[in-house]
Amino acid sequence: MEPRDGGSEAGAPRTLVTDRLVLRPHRAADLEDVAAMWADPAVVASIPKPPSSREESWGGLLRYAGLWSLLGFGYWAVRERGTGRFVGDVGFADFRRTVSPSLDGTRECGWVLAAWAHGRGYAGEAVAAAMAWHDAQAAGAPATCMIDPANVASLRVAERAGFARWAEAEYGGGPVLLLRRPPR
Repeated sequence: MEPRDGGSEAGAPRTLVTDRLVLRPHRAADLEDVAAMWADPAVVASIPKPPSSREESWGGLLRYAGLWSLLGFGYWAVRERGTGRFVGDVGFADFRRTVSPSLDGTRECGWVLAAWAHGRGYAGEAVAAAMAWHDAQAAGAPATCMIDPANVASLRVAERAGFARWAEAEYGGGPVLLLRRPPR
């Protein structure tokens, strides 16, 4: 399904709606949901970082807001459309990571879902909506992503979204695959 764009001012995050999901700007009230997700060892098992504290999750929410403010793109809070239940975070960043080859100058797409939401197709649906938004508002901008090679589910999501393996690298003390999606 084509995502519907809720509209907003230039540079501000837009709300995207799919059949089952709402991707909307993060709010301070999302802290408990975000903190619970990032503290779950099952969620961060394939991410090169340990579980986060509530304080670190608050810093993440502030970073999400800063991305939109400074770059005109960022992350959305993803919620089930029917229930409002928190699903996860999906979006784009320029984290200026120390990785070679460099991801600088690209929009790095990322997604993380609460453990209860794994295996339901929500990641693919949310990433497809985010990529449609990206293509509509940033024609010609390349997109990348970085995934643990053991994270088969995320690799499938990335490949369905048009990403192809580009390079192998080390990040956060372990191997990662860098994927790239050509501009559309």
